[in-house]
Amino acid sequence: MKKNLQTTFSTRQYMLSKDFEIYYYSDSQDDILRAKVKNHSHDYYEFYFFLEGNVSIQINGVEYPLQTGNMILIPPGIPHRAVIHNGDIPYRRFVFWISRAFFRKLTETSEDYVYLMNLAQTKGHYIYHYDMISFNALQSRIFQLIEEIHSDRFGKATKITLCVQELILHLNRTIYEKEHPASPEEEQSLYENLIQYIETHLDEDLSLDKLAHVFYVSKYHIAHVFKENLGLSIHQFITKKRLDLCRDSILSRQEISKTCLMCGFRDYSSFFRAFKKEFGMSPKEYGDFYRQDSPLSGSQETRLEINQHTVT
Repeated sequence: MKKNLQTTFSTRQYMLSKDFEIYYYSDSQDDILRAKVKNHSHDYYEFYFFLEGNVSIQINGVEYPLQTGNMILIPPGIPHRAVIHNGDIPYRRFVFWISRAFFRKLTETSEDYVYLMNLAQTKGHYIYHYDMISFNALQSRIFQLIEEIHSDRFGKATKITLCVQELILHLNRTIYEKEHPASPEEEQSLYENLIQYIETHLDEDLSLDKLAHVFYVSKYHIAHVFKENLGLSIHQFITKKRLDLCRDSILSRQEISKTCLMCGFRDYSSFFRAFKKEFGMSPKEYGDFYRQDSPLSGSQETRLEINQHTVT
């Protein structure tokens, strides 16, 4: 991360902003030990994302060791403190503060924003763990927010608001899905709906981000469900389906350069490489070869040859 996005550590335990504040800290253990942060509580919500260090956290008198990928949510009024152990590892973390007033505004917008806050307040669930892939995705969202705060771009205030809302919703969604795993029937239904959607939208954006938005589940869950059911990545499946559609268009004598764009490929060069890898010859060579004796692409003989050729 850029140097100017880091924050010099401070023992301040009150907010300057009326809505939210976010900080990226990277300090030596000695700096923190000298600061002598005591047990304390806030009148706001604190999200704490642990990146690195020989550290544990004490919440309500109970000490928990920390590891990379931990996310901690401390509600107002809960006593806590970081316990720094000896070691030479830098102490790195993100700290995200949200005021009670901002929390109430989120609640009025949607209960989806406050699932984690309610768990912390009613059940005392404070600590969660992300695997490395999920934690890297989470860090990306945090970096985007911090970079926007430090920018001077048009629409900065609006973009910051969107980033904050997206980050909070992302936290609630990922933890909810982790704690409410789908049943086998739901997994199968999701897989079948994904297949149907992909096959009817091959000419559109089918990125994991888009599919996650359409189906209201995380993109990592979609990737997992697809791999489990088909043994292919979702990208491989989409590419194969698009190539099949292009192949049929080529056999019906449609213009190749237009066909690839209509089937969802962004450019001809990526389509050409994928087609040759899949079918063993260029699109033109394929069309010339399979149209020699069977000018009608829908004939049974041509279909049989094509199906045999594409078996993996």
